[in-house]
This record gives sequence, C-alpha cells and structure tokens, in this order.
Amino acid sequence: MLRRIACGLLLGAMAVLAGCGDTTTGPAPTPTPITETFTGTVTAASGSTHAFATLLGGAVKATLTAVGPDPAKNVGFSLGTFNATLNTCSAVFDNPAALQAFEFNATATTLGSYCVRIYDNGNITTDNVPYTYTITVVHPQ
Repeated sequence: MLRRIACGLLLGAMAVLAGCGDTTTGPAPTPTPITETFTGTVTAASGSTHAFATLLGGAVKATLTAVGPDPAKNVGFSLGTFNATLNTCSAVFDNPAALQAFEFNATATTLGSYCVRIYDNGNITTDNVPYTYTITVVHPQ
C-alpha cells in the first residue's frame, strides 16, 4: 500500500512539474531609427506637407534643417498625424515662428502615419520670394 501511495505522489509531482513550463516572452523588438530628408520650396501664402510612417512606437525627431534665402527669418513648422484618405496633416505640435535648426522631439506610441508641414507665416509673403527648405525626420522603422 505504501508503494502505491509513493507511486501516486511521484506521478502527481511529475504532473505538477510538467505543467510548469517556461512562459516568459522574449523582449519587445527594439525600434530601428531611420532618417528621412524632405526638401522643397514654399511660396507666399502656401505650405508643404511630407508624410512618413512608423512601424513601431518610439522617438520621433523632426528638424527644420535649412530654410532660405534668409535663415534668420522664421516660418511655420508642424509635426502631426497624416490622414491619407483626406491627404491632410493634423498638427499635434506647431511652431508658427520656427527658425532654422528648430526641432520637435516627440514619441510615437504605435505604428501610424505622421507628417511634417512647413508653411508661410507671413514672412514669405512679405519678402515676395519663395523659400527653400530641408526637413530631417528621424523615426522608428
């Protein structure tokens, strides 16, 4: 009888141990940042939008790298979400008086479509010459 009890205990212990598997999950994928550069020209009373997509959440940095002909003049600069259906950029962050080298630092919480927008805040109209620009965006891929 003791032998049956001992066998039963041994089988029960083995069943409990067999049910305790390793259930840990691996680490979340680390976002790999990529850099995109957008260039163009903005004329009086207009703006220009550039869309980009993230496949994971993570840090996003948008920099107004260059603006001319006079880098001492400011322009409007926005970072937001992009709606491809409506082809619109909804500003989440906006600086209506951004100078060259201004940057937005934000966090994308998930995959999605985002955008940067540069626009005439009145200076281009006043100067009556088109402004050229370069925008650099670093975001997770």
